[in-house]
Amino acid sequence: MEDFKIEALLECRLCADQFAATQNAHQPRPVFQGNPRAQILIAGQAPGARVHRSGVPFSDPSGDRLRAWMGLAPDQFYDPERIAILPMAFCFPGYSAQGADLPPPKICAATWRAQMLARYPKLKLQLLVGGYAQKWHLNTKASLGQVMAQWRRDLAILPLPHPSWRNNAWLKKNLWFEADLLPELQRRVKELMR
Repeated sequence: MEDFKIEALLECRLCADQFAATQNAHQPRPVFQGNPRAQILIAGQAPGARVHRSGVPFSDPSGDRLRAWMGLAPDQFYDPERIAILPMAFCFPGYSAQGADLPPPKICAATWRAQMLARYPKLKLQLLVGGYAQKWHLNTKASLGQVMAQWRRDLAILPLPHPSWRNNAWLKKNLWFEADLLPELQRRVKELMR
């Protein structure tokens, strides 16, 4: 790990041909944040189109919802000394010809994830946002519902549904998420942000 330089990730071109062939025909742009002193990890899926353009993690409506879930103002959320944001794929994967989000390329996590996580030895809370992050971090094939049902198993690793509007139906069916999990999430975040 000592040989790893963050510049190598910032200059990564592994998916350049793949991204150029998407509906967006875009180039790689890794988006993440963090300082080795961070105690909270947000393990997301992959940047969306807005985040790709801005270069700022969760600078979209999903980010607004995630910050509300965590009980944080933007300046707190974007404090790299406290919060590391490492998506499963560091670049926007693009859209399919039908306009659907493409999945995070697996090569990204295989190439960069362990090296990046090793840079954050002080993590005390990991928020696994969405199925891709949950499957990788928990080494599971369980569905979102199955993973979420066991959220109390380890309060240092909290699974969250992706904060996208696409999960509104799931959130409406699972009222316990707002009633039980969010207060615990906010308590843990507040404790670590002191």
